[in-house]
Amino acid sequence: MAKGAATPTIPTDVSLESALSERYLAYALSTITSRSLPDVRDGLKPVHRRVLYAMRQLRLDPNQGFKKCARVVGDVIGKYHPHGDTAVYDAMVRLAQEFAVRYPLVEGQGNFGNVDGDSAAAMRYTEARLTDYALAMLEGLDDDAVDFRENYDGSEKEPVLLPSAVPNLLANGASGIAVGMASSIPPHNLDEICQALNHLIKYPKATVDKLLSFMPGPDFPTGGVLAETADNIRAAYASGRGSFRLRARWEKEGLGRGQWQIVVTEIPYQVQKSRLVEKIAELMQVKKLPLLEDIRDESAADIRLILVPRSRSIEPEMLMEMLFQHTDLESRIGLNLNVLNADIVPGVMDLRTALQSYLDHRHEVLVRRSKNRLEKIAHRLEVLAGYMIVYLNLDEVIAIIRNEDEPKPVLMKRWKLSETQAEAILNMRLRSLRKLEEMVIREEMEELEKEQKDLNRLLKDKKQRWARIADEVADVRKRFGKKTELGARRTTIGDAPSATVVPITAMIEREPVTVICSEKGWLRALKGHVDDLASVKFKDGDRLAYALPAQTTDKLLVFGTNGRFYTIGCDKLPGGRGHGEPVRLMVDLSNEHDIAHLLIHQPDRKLVVASSDGRGFVVPENDVIAQTRTGKQVLNVSGDNEAKACCIAEGDSIAVVGRNHKMVIFSLSELPEMARGRGVKLQSYKDGGLSDVKAFTLADGLSWKSGDRMRTETDLRSWVGKRAQAGRLAPKGFPRSHRFG
Repeated sequence: MAKGAATPTIPTDVSLESALSERYLAYALSTITSRSLPDVRDGLKPVHRRVLYAMRQLRLDPNQGFKKCARVVGDVIGKYHPHGDTAVYDAMVRLAQEFAVRYPLVEGQGNFGNVDGDSAAAMRYTEARLTDYALAMLEGLDDDAVDFRENYDGSEKEPVLLPSAVPNLLANGASGIAVGMASSIPPHNLDEICQALNHLIKYPKATVDKLLSFMPGPDFPTGGVLAETADNIRAAYASGRGSFRLRARWEKEGLGRGQWQIVVTEIPYQVQKSRLVEKIAELMQVKKLPLLEDIRDESAADIRLILVPRSRSIEPEMLMEMLFQHTDLESRIGLNLNVLNADIVPGVMDLRTALQSYLDHRHEVLVRRSKNRLEKIAHRLEVLAGYMIVYLNLDEVIAIIRNEDEPKPVLMKRWKLSETQAEAILNMRLRSLRKLEEMVIREEMEELEKEQKDLNRLLKDKKQRWARIADEVADVRKRFGKKTELGARRTTIGDAPSATVVPITAMIEREPVTVICSEKGWLRALKGHVDDLASVKFKDGDRLAYALPAQTTDKLLVFGTNGRFYTIGCDKLPGGRGHGEPVRLMVDLSNEHDIAHLLIHQPDRKLVVASSDGRGFVVPENDVIAQTRTGKQVLNVSGDNEAKACCIAEGDSIAVVGRNHKMVIFSLSELPEMARGRGVKLQSYKDGGLSDVKAFTLADGLSWKSGDRMRTETDLRSWVGKRAQAGRLAPKGFPRSHRFG
C-alpha cells in the first residue's frame, strides 16, 4: 500500500433487520417493475414482450410459415429472459389460447390446451407464429418508436416496451401478483375501447360516465352474461377497483310432452369446464342440488352442458338461480387497475387515466417515428443530390474512380460532396448507372421534400398530431372492430339479479329431522321426530345436551360464548349414523369458546341474550342470522366475561338467576331492544355472576325442570323487583345447577 494512502474501511456488523429490509425492498421493487405488473402503455409484462420480440426477430409473420415453439422459447431464454423454459412456454401458450385471451397474439398449431383445463403439448410438438394483432403491437419498432436497452448479458438489444398500435391493456386484460400489490384487469371489446379513445381525443375532459357509454363493461373470450348493476360497474371504473358478476349463458330446450332441459352454451371466464361438471356432480351426490336430476357434457368444438331438472314443474329460472348460488356457473371477476405508468411507478388508475395514458404513449410514438422519418428523408435527399452530380458528370466521375488510388477525397474536393454522398457514389453498382435519370431522381426528391414539409408541419401542430392519432385508432377499429369475426362482442350486458333471491328452502326437500347436539359439541340430524332418545349413542365421556325437532328447511342457530350467532342449515347436518361432526368444523367457533345455547330459527321472533357479568338485552331473531362461517357478533364481551344465556323473549316478565343461587324477576319491558351491544344490567352480584335467564308470563307462574319433571311456582311476590337488583335466594326446590332446564 502506498505511503499515506487511506486505509480501506471494513464494514462493521449490520443488524439482521436492516439487512433483511434492504434486500427485501430491492426484491420487491424488482418483482413489481420487472415481472408481475403490466405496463399501462402496451399492457404487457416483460416475459410476454420478449416472446413477441423474439418471434419478430425469427420473422414469424402471419404470412410466413410456423416454427417449433421450442425454437422460440430457446431464443427467448437465451437472449432476453434468463428464466425457466416452462415459465416462458406457459406464457407463450396463454397468448395463443382463444379461451384465455380476447385477442390472441400467437397463432398456434398443435395442442395448445382446452377449456377443460388440459395443458398444452410439449414445446417440441407445437408450432407458432404471430397474429395480425401482434404485428399491430410491434409496428414502429424499426422507426425508433420506443427505447431499446441491453439484454441481461449485453450481447443483444431489446425494446423497453412495444409501440402498441392497439390498446392491449384493456383489450386483453392482465393479472399479476407482486410483493404487497396485485393487478387484475378483465378483457374488453376493442371496438368499444376505440370509440372511447376517439371521444377522449375530441374531449380530453370527458367523464368516466361518458366513456362507459361507449364501453359498458368487460368482454370475455368465453362470452357469458355480465349480471351487474350499472352503479357497481361505474363505481369500479371510477376508482379502478371493484368486481363484476359473470354468469353462464343458458337456454331452455323443449323435449316434447312437457319435458325440457337446460342447455349451457357459455361458461364464465377462467372456469374449467371439466372441474365445473365434477363440482356439480359432487353437490348432487350430497343432495345439495335437490332440483337437479342429472348433468351431461355433450360438448364438442362448442360448449354444450345439459342440465336435467328433477321435475318438469320446476321453474327453469329457479333451477338456474340455485346453480348460480352454489356453483361456478356464476363467478366474480375482479378489477384492480394497478399498473406501471410511463415513469415505471405502480399505481391504481381509473378508466379515464388508463385510456389517457395509452393516448399519451401513442402521441410519443408518433413524434418519435416522425423525427426518425425526417432523419431518413434528410439522408436520402443528401444521397440523391450526390446522384445528380454523378448523372451530370458521369464520364468524369468514372475517370476519377478508375485513375485515382483514393477517389473519395478527390470526389469530395471536385464537387464539394459530403462524406455521405461520396460513400453513396462509390458504393453504387454498375447496373445502377442505367437508373440515373434526371427526371426519376427529381421526382423522388420532390416527393421526399413534400413528405418532409408535411412531417415538419405535423411536429409543429399538436391538433394535427391528435387528428393523426384519431385516424390510427379508427384504422385499428376497422381492422379488429365489431364487423370482424374476431371483434364481435361475446359477453352480453345483462340485468343484475333481482333483490328477491330464490329462498334456499324452495330448493330443499322438506323432511322432519331431530337435531342432536352432545355436550362436547357434536352435531347430527336423525330422520323424523324422535321422542325416545335412549338408543342414541355418544362418544365415551359425552352425552346429550340438546334434542330439537326441526325440518330440513329450517336453520339452526348456535349461540357461542364469544357472543356470536352462527347459522347452519339443517339440511347440511350429518346424518344419524355415527356420532356426527364437531360444530367447530361447520362454523368458525374457536377452541377457547363453547356453545352457550342452541335453537331452531323462527322468523320475526325475539330473543333475550345475557353475559356472565349480568348484562343483556332483547334482539330480533331476524338480526342474528349469519351469512358466513364466521358468524355474526351480537353480544359484546371482553376479558373473562362471556356470553352465558339465551332464551325466547315471550310473556311479560323475565327471571334472572345467578351462580350465587339468587333470583330476581322484573318486567320484560325494562330490557332495551338492540341489534348489537353489551346491553343493560340485569342483576347485581358481589361474587359469581349470571347463570341463566328465562322469559315467561307472570300470571302463569315460573316453571323449571326438576329431575325428570317440571315444577311451577306461582307465588313469586318475594322475587319480583326491578332490573339490576341483587334478588333473593331461589325458591325451595330450585336446581343447584342454577339453570331453569
